[in-house]
Amino acid sequence: MAIDPVCKMEVEESKAVATSEYKGEKYYFCAAGCKKAFDQNPEKYLAEGKKN
Repeated sequence: MAIDPVCKMEVEESKAVATSEYKGEKYYFCAAGCKKAFDQNPEKYLAEGKKN
């Protein structure tokens, strides 16, 4: 299972609605809106994930 970096939901890779690749790493999304938000500002969501 992957974690959607935008909404933090668990996403099964094979059933992900959308994916993005950023700096050589693949990210999985539960919805197209999450992918769109991530693609516009990936550093914002990756930095938020590191705060935990």
